[in-house]
Amino acid sequence: MLHAPVPATRPAPAARLDAPARLRGGFALCAGAALVLAGCGGSGDGGSGDPLAPQVGNANACTVTAGANGAAVVVGSGLAGDPSAPEPASGYRVGKTAVRANSFMVSTANPLASKAGCEVLRAGGSAADAAVAVQMVLGLTEPQSSGIGGGAFMLHYDATSKRVQAYDGRETAPAAATADYLRWVSDTDRSLPQPGGARASGRSIGTPGAVRMLELAWKDHGTKPWSALFTPAITTASNGFPISGRLADAIAGGASGLKRDAEATAYFFNADGSPKALGTVLRNPAYANTLSAIAAGGADAFYTGTIAQAIVDKIRITSGGTPAVAITPGLTTLADLSGYQAKRREAVCTTYRANWVCGMPPPSSGGIAVASALGILENFDLSAEKPTGNLAEGGRPTVRAVHLVSEAERLAYADRDKYVADTDFTPLPGGSWNSMLNKPYLQSRARTISETRSMGTAQAGAIGRNAQGVSLVEERGTTHFTIVDSRGNAVAMTTTVEAGMGSYHFTNGFILNNQLTDFSATATDSTGAPIANSVQPGKRPRSSMAPTLVFRKADDGSLGDFHMGTGSPGGSTIIQYVTKTLVGALDWGLNAQQATSLMDFGAANSATTNLGGEHPLLNTANNGNNDPLVTGLRALGHTVSLAAQSSGTSTVIRVRDTAATGGSYLQGGADPRREGIVLGDSPQ
Repeated sequence: MLHAPVPATRPAPAARLDAPARLRGGFALCAGAALVLAGCGGSGDGGSGDPLAPQVGNANACTVTAGANGAAVVVGSGLAGDPSAPEPASGYRVGKTAVRANSFMVSTANPLASKAGCEVLRAGGSAADAAVAVQMVLGLTEPQSSGIGGGAFMLHYDATSKRVQAYDGRETAPAAATADYLRWVSDTDRSLPQPGGARASGRSIGTPGAVRMLELAWKDHGTKPWSALFTPAITTASNGFPISGRLADAIAGGASGLKRDAEATAYFFNADGSPKALGTVLRNPAYANTLSAIAAGGADAFYTGTIAQAIVDKIRITSGGTPAVAITPGLTTLADLSGYQAKRREAVCTTYRANWVCGMPPPSSGGIAVASALGILENFDLSAEKPTGNLAEGGRPTVRAVHLVSEAERLAYADRDKYVADTDFTPLPGGSWNSMLNKPYLQSRARTISETRSMGTAQAGAIGRNAQGVSLVEERGTTHFTIVDSRGNAVAMTTTVEAGMGSYHFTNGFILNNQLTDFSATATDSTGAPIANSVQPGKRPRSSMAPTLVFRKADDGSLGDFHMGTGSPGGSTIIQYVTKTLVGALDWGLNAQQATSLMDFGAANSATTNLGGEHPLLNTANNGNNDPLVTGLRALGHTVSLAAQSSGTSTVIRVRDTAATGGSYLQGGADPRREGIVLGDSPQ
């Protein structure tokens, strides 16, 4: 079994909060030099008793060499070279190169989050420790994507035991939820939840799971005091940080929803009602207070007491905005919060060529769908389809490569849409993911692929279950980070509040999710067949999040050395982004940044095949009719979308050093479509 046994837990979180340190300064991107994160040696006071004082690394730890263009640029300035400069969905920063580190590395979607994680790693903290610090900062600097008011999935690799453990922090529906909870107000009032549907109502808000999940993972694998891990976020929330381009865009884009919430309005908007702009220093004392309470009292401080009551009160609000509009309340109670449980689950681990690939099990469909696509692709030789052109940006995939990957994904999505949901409520066919992922079944699926014509829309395989309805729920926002610590432990974690700015409900300095809209709003499809991903009390909505860890096969075929960690945001398109990155690295030998930068491509189960129109190597002029990749796919019957893709892939690869030492080093990539960076200790 690749599933780790439950280890003995650590003692309960410390009952006090370490005093936050002074913020030691900003950080800057300098030409031909390094992105120096001030205070990177530790977030405490730096004394000998500081749990985050430097213990590992060297003077260059937590720096990254950056291609640059001139004078120093402060993050949040909006000037050329700023990694936080405004990035619409079509944004793409050319020239990113792989970062190399000796023993530890973190890749996230936000510079301040990478800074926080790197500080913990340099101080000798574990990957699980760093994950706590990273998430708390992301909830501050990227509230539109993730936070403590949402949920998460984590894969953790323990280098000592060589075990992979999956952690489920997915949100749950309240105990009072009915089958029509998202469909209409009540059995006697069959109108849509307000305003304008479930998303912005209290009905969309699931019981948050991220905090409880992180505490569970920390108890299993943490080494630093729980309270110390919150100091970077508390300090930044108290002292303030410059609003990045993505956050500025999210505030402006979500203005109508956010302004229905008085707390959100006070935080995100100026006194004249205008959205706070790029570079504005944003302070969040309410969030600092919330984190201080969790740091001192553990997850219980979030799931019980005054914070929990504030969450329930906000979910049950009935109106908001000026002039006031009706808001359909949710039915969450204090018992729903206090009863929430994060879960250890068995990772989905399958072989792909010379590798083991481990992903997240249900209630996420991501691990199964990625493994399904790879298992189908294993029946084709992709090594001859290496990208061409400028490999600095990942290159251009060939027509055949995009065709085969997209067809494999159509088949994988077809099975996922029909069979995968929260297995605590709806078991997989045969009671195990093996029925969907065994080699003979996937070989039979591969035989349905034509080399000369796209199948358009695939049919789900017959896997020994009575007829099921198909659920095609569209998921949205999210963020991802990948961490490797100096002991070789690794974390791949994808975390979300669902849509941008979640439900628009805001309390105690954080956004509440709209995750329950990932359920099917109806319990049966148009044929009357039951839908596995329908709402039930306590159930977790299906997700596409796909944190992924890759290992070399050992000589005996078992799980060998850690090779790679990756994952991405992107809603239901996550499966495509992760599959593309894995194929790029494992089949085409691209480095961590090249595989991450590689043109986004793939398909869900429809006739449309996606090509990332934001990529500099794709010619989108004249509707793509001058680009041979586009025209080649259309000749095979693909309906090609050139819409910009918004992946946020974070990748770390352990590279075997060809030098005489026979050792290895870490190589990292951060998606050029977002504002993230890679940090680690410099190679010796």
